[in-house]
Amino acid sequence: MTIQFPSRRLSLSLAAMLAACSLLPAQQTKVLSADKHNEYGLVYSLPVTALEITVVAEKETLIAGPYANYAKKYIGASNPIAESGEKWTIESVYVRPYGAVNPESRYLMQLKPGSTTFISVAHDGMLLSINKELEDNTARGIINQPEAEDRYTGKEYLQFVDEDFIASQSTAKQAEMLSENLMEVRDAYLSLTRGTADTMPVDGKQLELMLSSLKEQQRAMTAAFTGCSYKETVSRTYTYVPEEDTSEVIFRFSDFKGFCGAQDYAGAPVNIRINVTAEGKLPVDANGKEKELPKDAVRYCIPGEAQVTLSFDGRTLYNKEIEFAQFGCEFGLSPALFTDKKQPSYATFNPVTGGLEELGTVKF
Repeated sequence: MTIQFPSRRLSLSLAAMLAACSLLPAQQTKVLSADKHNEYGLVYSLPVTALEITVVAEKETLIAGPYANYAKKYIGASNPIAESGEKWTIESVYVRPYGAVNPESRYLMQLKPGSTTFISVAHDGMLLSINKELEDNTARGIINQPEAEDRYTGKEYLQFVDEDFIASQSTAKQAEMLSENLMEVRDAYLSLTRGTADTMPVDGKQLELMLSSLKEQQRAMTAAFTGCSYKETVSRTYTYVPEEDTSEVIFRFSDFKGFCGAQDYAGAPVNIRINVTAEGKLPVDANGKEKELPKDAVRYCIPGEAQVTLSFDGRTLYNKEIEFAQFGCEFGLSPALFTDKKQPSYATFNPVTGGLEELGTVKF
């Protein structure tokens, strides 16, 4: 006897619901006990295993200097940034499996009046434990992103030019004037550091301020020739619900545009491949025969396994074998285990796969 899920292929509405659930913050665990108001019946659900895929990319913004054509002539820079644009690189990929309630696997645990049996469920009704209280769900980890570098616009040099520079209509003349100003700032900086300036600061604090100002001027004027760039970290999160052996495009990525939609051919495809490596199997008895499902069984999942691979441009971004509820089958425990008044049992279940994690005896 094989007890499979009603359907391995999830409906589109279920997939959409799971995507929405992945954006919800962690909720508190609820404890349900049999009472008159629920007619001594405890309702619970089993999960499907979904994937939350977080992709971290580095975005480098390039800003061309307005006097890039004169960079080699006036300041000896041979490789100035000649054209503004962006460069994107995928840095890392994080995959977090999580359980989301499967509406096709919803069950009732019917108890008798006076029963002390209770269950713990997630905020969405997914079974987590029986006769054992659990700590609240922990919040998801957040990827800490470094602060962006100081961002130059490429026009900072205008703070340090005079009226003659502004009045000039010749780009070549402006480049010449700016290079002369740059040389003067460099000379002033060297004079201060060597202690040979005509007017030296009165103390170390003043010296530090003067050097900082001159350094900023050098940076701004140099950037007008060489161009400038800054980097920042950008991440996107995608939710994916595997249904079967498959390979498909989950999103696209461009070296010049970054993250693109799956149908946006401006980017190259980032593929996800699901290869089911093991299907969950029912337990067998000493004779190798599949065990019968106990009457009114408390259901749980026996998960299967699948290799999850993400690839881009010939490079493997992620490759790991993960357990999935939907590639397994359902079995159950006799409810008598949990209602025994002398020696009741407790059980805990994996919130990602619905699998049985622990079964023991309650200690009074």
